[in-house]
Amino acid sequence: MLRQPVPPTGEELTYVGDDDSEFFRHVHGRSLNTLNTSYLLPSDRDEVKRSEYHHRMLKFVFGGQNYVGPVREALQFGQQRRVLDLGTGGGLWAIEMADEFPRAEVIGIDLAPIQPRDVPPNCTFELCDLDQRSIPYPDGYFDLIHARSMFMGIHNYPRFLREVSRLLRPGGLVILIEPDLTPTIDPSSPAVSSQPDASGWFTFWETYHTCLRRQRIDPTVPQRMADLLVSTGMFENIVRREGNIPVGSWPREPVALTVGQLQWMDYELLLPALRPFFLTVGLPETTVRSLVADAQHDLYHPSVNLSCRINIVHASKRL
Repeated sequence: MLRQPVPPTGEELTYVGDDDSEFFRHVHGRSLNTLNTSYLLPSDRDEVKRSEYHHRMLKFVFGGQNYVGPVREALQFGQQRRVLDLGTGGGLWAIEMADEFPRAEVIGIDLAPIQPRDVPPNCTFELCDLDQRSIPYPDGYFDLIHARSMFMGIHNYPRFLREVSRLLRPGGLVILIEPDLTPTIDPSSPAVSSQPDASGWFTFWETYHTCLRRQRIDPTVPQRMADLLVSTGMFENIVRREGNIPVGSWPREPVALTVGQLQWMDYELLLPALRPFFLTVGLPETTVRSLVADAQHDLYHPSVNLSCRINIVHASKRL
């Protein structure tokens, strides 16, 4: 049975009781985690909703599945199978994997307790800061590790991949999925002679790149994940996939249309969600207001067919 997170009726998530000050802090009008104060995306109702849109969009991209690569083979190894979801967010991926593989122990870890309480018996959620030297599990403990849309919280991605390798058993599988932060225009857009303009959209993402670098986050990680896996010397059977994701309702093919609409809803929530990030790294309020408003204008009234790229890599730990 698919279990969806059902936030309470109040403005904030209250899975931890009335006093949640240990887990959440308020920054520029949004709730953020307290475990890693350098991670500046919210941990609140809208972010859980955005996580759900992103999850549903990728399931359409993967043909109704939660994964790519030899997942079933990885989970046929031994008697006790273990799955780790890094940066689980709202927890939907971990919950659905626990339902699909009831003999596997599925653990989702995140910076904030924003996951639902009603979960399968083989699924648990734990708090953990992934941007640290050691993730607190034994060597070779997991058969499958999944990390999706979370590189913005990792300052040293090569070190993170070495830690992933330590946690995997020999032959275990890692799946990395990250959206490219450089937007694109689909070739089906109107001809250049019609003078399409999406300057607000592109300026927003260029500014995001610049601010990530200020925070010592490498915005080119999504495009380089396969090469970074190779450089560890710990993985083999590395497979890299990428593709264009439409943004909005311009595709005509039904599945692509659904993907585009879900990605549009994801972005609609992401634009204002980045306001605390921009303000915290030092951009003036007026600049941030204009950045968000101009990007929203291009999202709501597109003169071009917007798209983005998704980067997917899976690999096995060397035997």
